[in-house]
Amino acid sequence: MLKLIKNDQWLEPYAEAIEGRYKYVSKREAELTGNGKVSLSEFASGHLYFGLHKKGRSWIFREWAPNATDIYMVGDFNGWQKQEDFRLARIENGEWEIKLPAGKIKHGDLFKLIVCWDGGEAERIPAWATRVVQDEQTKIFSAQVWDPKEPYVFKKKTFKPKTDPLLIYECHIGMAAEEEKVGTYEEFRLNILPRIKEDGYNAIQIMAIQEHPYYGSFGYHVSSFFAPSSRFGTPDELKHLIDDAHAMGIAVIMDIVHSHAVKNEVEGLGRFDGSYSQYFHEGSRREHPAWDSLNFNYGKGEVVHFLLSNCRYWLEEFKFDGFRFDGVTSMLYYSHGLGDNFTGYADYYNGNEDDDAICYLTLANKLIHEVNPKAITIAEEVSGMPGLATQIKDGGYGFDYRMAMNVPDYWIKIIKERQDEEWHPTGIFWELTNRREDEKTISYAESHDQALVGDKTIVFRLIDADMYWYMSKHYGSSYMTDRGIALHKMIRLATASTINGGYLNFMGNEFGHPEWVDFPREGNGWSYKYARRQWWLADNKDLKYHYMGDFDKAMLDLISSKKHFEKTKIIRLWDKDEDQVLAYMREDLIFVFSFNPSKSFSDYGFLAPEGKYKVVLNSDSAIYGGNGLIDESVEHFTVYDELYAKDGKGWLKLYIPARTAFVLKRIDD
Repeated sequence: MLKLIKNDQWLEPYAEAIEGRYKYVSKREAELTGNGKVSLSEFASGHLYFGLHKKGRSWIFREWAPNATDIYMVGDFNGWQKQEDFRLARIENGEWEIKLPAGKIKHGDLFKLIVCWDGGEAERIPAWATRVVQDEQTKIFSAQVWDPKEPYVFKKKTFKPKTDPLLIYECHIGMAAEEEKVGTYEEFRLNILPRIKEDGYNAIQIMAIQEHPYYGSFGYHVSSFFAPSSRFGTPDELKHLIDDAHAMGIAVIMDIVHSHAVKNEVEGLGRFDGSYSQYFHEGSRREHPAWDSLNFNYGKGEVVHFLLSNCRYWLEEFKFDGFRFDGVTSMLYYSHGLGDNFTGYADYYNGNEDDDAICYLTLANKLIHEVNPKAITIAEEVSGMPGLATQIKDGGYGFDYRMAMNVPDYWIKIIKERQDEEWHPTGIFWELTNRREDEKTISYAESHDQALVGDKTIVFRLIDADMYWYMSKHYGSSYMTDRGIALHKMIRLATASTINGGYLNFMGNEFGHPEWVDFPREGNGWSYKYARRQWWLADNKDLKYHYMGDFDKAMLDLISSKKHFEKTKIIRLWDKDEDQVLAYMREDLIFVFSFNPSKSFSDYGFLAPEGKYKVVLNSDSAIYGGNGLIDESVEHFTVYDELYAKDGKGWLKLYIPARTAFVLKRIDD
């Protein structure tokens, strides 16, 4: 019996389905690798074969287009006209090839393919293109020959991500600029990486790397899977960014999109060789009903080859340290999870599961860790499918982490729907720790999803319009501002201190970046006003934003100071909904929260391991914008109680101000 089932008796009724999926993965891997004649990473080498490659003093270009009847390269080098000496030859298995002398094309040349099929022809960007650029005037995309005289050489040859714990800064290169424009790789490398390092994060998760036609899609409607977006700069500049991040001890995770593809035919794969089913499903399964995009056919060997090669390419060519897979729920189910209520285990094994997609994700995880054993993989998955972040050999799908997507939903829900007096610590603690014991999660209070136009960030929900008037230290305050800053800190500390894997924050939210994210579009006059980050707000010490940012840094410093903090046991010491007080312990740290909006408590007692404690972090400290009601110099001693002494426990008697969180550390005499 697989370990996944052994560890959870409730999965035993579904053992046949779970073991069947495990066997199917083994069967598919054997088919793809010729029963082990090549390794999975050797199989996933399409990027080394297809596309444009310089071989000595000549070029070779290959493409897979089984439905095509003719293919021509057209570009700057031939006046964008079909010419016989730029005509590809059909070889085998639907593959096409052309060999060109070195002088025929050069670095910087723009080009496309003209793909012909029975009944038509059209311009196409090569599916395996590694450089795609957009004309500023016409907005038309083209592939580009990329052969710089001095390609970037990585200075940092080896890198091992720090994952004890993993502290992720989710970011977007374009909107990291302060000015109303699209930011660049270089600007991010020089201006933002040092901020992230200083703040204490040890990983960045970069969105929108794969080329996409519509900037406002946040990078989720991909057209060119092997091309880093040229909006932000060159491939070499992206490599320099990653190299510098590694030199700072920061891992670089890519937000990879293999769950669907943009429908565009000229820029994307939509109808690359004239057929509708080259990369995608036929019929009703072809289009995603909610995302206006196309669904990959993971049952096709060529599609699996394309996507697995894509994983290996980003790992090896750019030295990414892993991937956060977007839209995993959509991949797992024929229904894409739309309208499904996942209320019990039967909902995961009822015939709605796409075994080919599950197989692909499992193979992708195996490949990624074969290429780089230290790589990080994270699943963005909302249904709670068991085994997602369990090892493949144990019957799981092989992800290292899954996103704890219930946590931000919970925070937004109680902010929107509950009065402050109804914030019950029993419910908060349960939600923050409700997860499978055998799977690591990435916990977060909010990501980019909660920052999009039409929604609100946590701080904006808490403070709302008062952010425009009462964030100065010199012109008064407001109840909403004080409340918002206090709860912002408490929510983050509660989320970060209960992790069992890692913690994530979206760029700028650590200091309460105001307003929403809205990319340039017709509805806002193509403005970049809300597609940027106003770093000056956090830097200006006359404003209150830095209070939240400073607390975030101190919080991460505390968590990082304890090796493998995420693995330490969480022991609930006290919760009382009537008082709205919660306390829990992780080794020698005790986390105390009072969500009570109005009442402070003197000599509030709960049992804790005997000893002496000192305050090491306090959300109410004046340096973090609090009221400074706690004397942090006071040492706290447990009070002896004969009843509990045999268990090594005593009573901690504390002053707990309203709407405050603080951390006590047990210290030796």
